[in-house]
Amino acid sequence: MPNRTQNRERDVILDSITEGVFTVDSDWRITSFNRAAEEITGIPRKSALGHQCRDILRADVCESGCALRETMRTGKPIMNKAVHIVDAKGERHAIAISTALLKDENGNVIGGVETFRDMSLVEELRKKIEGRYCCEDIISRDHRMQELFGILPSIAESDCAVLIEGESGTGKELFARAIHNLSPRKDKRIVAVNCGALPDTLLESELFGYKAGAFTDAKKDKPGRFAMAEGGTLFLDEIGDVSAAVQVRLLRVLQERTYEPLGAVSSAKADVRIITATNKKLGELVEEGKFREDLYYRINVMRLDLPPLRERKDDIPLLVNHFIKRFRGLSNKNISCVTDEVLVMLLTYDYPGNVRELENIIEHCFVLCQGEVIEKKHLPASVCPITGADRISTSETRTLKEMEQLLIIEALRRNKGNQTATARELGINKSTLFRKLKAYDIKPQAIA
Repeated sequence: MPNRTQNRERDVILDSITEGVFTVDSDWRITSFNRAAEEITGIPRKSALGHQCRDILRADVCESGCALRETMRTGKPIMNKAVHIVDAKGERHAIAISTALLKDENGNVIGGVETFRDMSLVEELRKKIEGRYCCEDIISRDHRMQELFGILPSIAESDCAVLIEGESGTGKELFARAIHNLSPRKDKRIVAVNCGALPDTLLESELFGYKAGAFTDAKKDKPGRFAMAEGGTLFLDEIGDVSAAVQVRLLRVLQERTYEPLGAVSSAKADVRIITATNKKLGELVEEGKFREDLYYRINVMRLDLPPLRERKDDIPLLVNHFIKRFRGLSNKNISCVTDEVLVMLLTYDYPGNVRELENIIEHCFVLCQGEVIEKKHLPASVCPITGADRISTSETRTLKEMEQLLIIEALRRNKGNQTATARELGINKSTLFRKLKAYDIKPQAIA
């Protein structure tokens, strides 16, 4: 047994460490608790000594995923595991913990040791960064998306019709819901209808409802989506797929603010804001005579054009972190990041399904990954096909320099060689961009 002098010397050493440190015996009772641990938890050393560590730290992993218990069971240390604890005031704190076995001079295991760092400042900074690039549930640092974020509150405050154009998976419904949530109508419902998924007759009854006896199976009145969205917002997705007959009825609603349920003898008022979306170019459909010009101008008071993910690849690391955080909350896994190799593959993929496809890819990885880091083997074959990716040597994929060079060139091309705009889009200083251009021998004038 160590004497008091040895204990005092140990405490002096532990108190000089800036990270929180505590040790436990074989019964999980705390045998030492340094000054940094007191400061982070708000619990005095005297109050901690002799108590079980779970009663002091009250971490979210104490009952089902204790890192120290895992180390005691396997003998393997754990490094920088992200967890949350509850301090003496009942406030939740983000910390990173590392664990190891505690042995005596003969090498016998007598307990465990855990160190932890306060990550509250890092967490706060991360939230600020996310907040800067976030609007409602939409995340992007792309300059075009940032411009949309800037005008979204003004659009929401008005009651004008909005047309959202963009490829499938770019987040059209997210934008529609963001407009609704920021609008004076936010306390009422937003009702979504996929116009492309319903045949004409069914779409009319879904939109306008029907009265009992309107047709053979109409036993009782059924309210349509316009009635369900009364006072709120009606989101009509895939508006470019509706027939000419439905276009005429929609035009009347927008012009007169009234509609007639099927089988009705009188009109009903429509206090509804209309937001439409399509993955087609409605202007081209109008020129081809496939969409009514008068309806087009009615729904196109404000038009939002969402860029595909392949044109805003700077968003991919931000989105990857966002989806990892979301799926970590939905699962019992403690996955925290992807490897550099995986990030390179995600950055070079073209995403025909856009953001929705990236979300599916990360969910796929969560199903297969049993550790804390997503690796290449967890990616679906569409992202890293065996016939292609496996032929690439390690030297070709071990660094992000080539990827950084590609991102700079793409950003320069999008900004027509303008270095100030390119630096702004990439989130770096112009002097930093200048150094990278020189290092990679990139000529902006040649790209423009």
